[in-house]
Amino acid sequence: MNMPYRDFTLDPYDTEQLANLAGPFDAHLRQIELKLGVQISNRGNVFRVEGTDKAMAAAEQLLRALYAEAATEVFDADAIHLRLNEANVDHIAAGGYEAQEVTVRVKRGTLRGRGPNQAAYLHAIATHDINFGIGPAGTGKTYLAVAMAVDALNESRVQRLILVRPAVEAGEKLGFLPGDLTQKVDPYLRPLYDALYEMMGVEKVVKLLEKNVIEIAPLAYMRGRTLNDAFVILDEAQNTSIEQMKMFLTRIGYGSTAVVTGDMTQIDLPKHQKSGLKDAIEVLGDVEGVSFTFFNSRDVVRHPLVARIVRAYDARDERNEASGPSN
Repeated sequence: MNMPYRDFTLDPYDTEQLANLAGPFDAHLRQIELKLGVQISNRGNVFRVEGTDKAMAAAEQLLRALYAEAATEVFDADAIHLRLNEANVDHIAAGGYEAQEVTVRVKRGTLRGRGPNQAAYLHAIATHDINFGIGPAGTGKTYLAVAMAVDALNESRVQRLILVRPAVEAGEKLGFLPGDLTQKVDPYLRPLYDALYEMMGVEKVVKLLEKNVIEIAPLAYMRGRTLNDAFVILDEAQNTSIEQMKMFLTRIGYGSTAVVTGDMTQIDLPKHQKSGLKDAIEVLGDVEGVSFTFFNSRDVVRHPLVARIVRAYDARDERNEASGPSN
């Protein structure tokens, strides 16, 4: 099916300006494509943009403005990111176009989303600064987020990976665990280590941890920091308080991407305490630039029995809600 398109020419013709606009291997054009949901091609200074009318108009306007700036300023990925933010194009990206497939290159090969929710999740992470992945165990929320983080680091789109978890688990306290603080926290962060080892190899991960290019830390260590040029993942976010969630989200700086993952059915907070993830869904649902992807039992990619277990618990919870609170 042919998409609508429009052609236009960027004048004056200048090879250096065109190379600056396009970026290495057309990386800047691909960045704009993902953000606006268009396809861009060119021969010299003649450009073709395919997409919806609104997206094509925004893309042409942005490319003309960037081309004029390219005569006096050298662009990098951060500069393009800032221009996209200044152009306020998030409402265009939410306009109902068909999301482009996002592939992720890691050590084990190329990853793609399995099913529409995973594909939408990958696309959202590629096009938004703050992303929420919410759903049951086994749906790939954390795994795909780590894959996107590794890809961003390998492509030098970010300088650091910061992987964060709240140190809260069912019935356990840090003080009861042996060892120093690092040894106490490590068990809570093991799933993140496992994903990194699989995607990068143990030796490379160890080297990057030593250089502090990869940082794995409890949520409490985020207070007072501003995270620029980083890919930040907050895992098990259902176990954050409202204050912790707000603190984490306000750490995000220029050139950074944040992914928040969690499962609302596995909250280990005290009964009287509201989950920061649940609160964020209510507060941020209509905020431009923030994406939400909700997974369900059909998205489970572990053993088939896991999906059936998730559905059984969901059915029980629905029956309990229908019958009212139990004594």
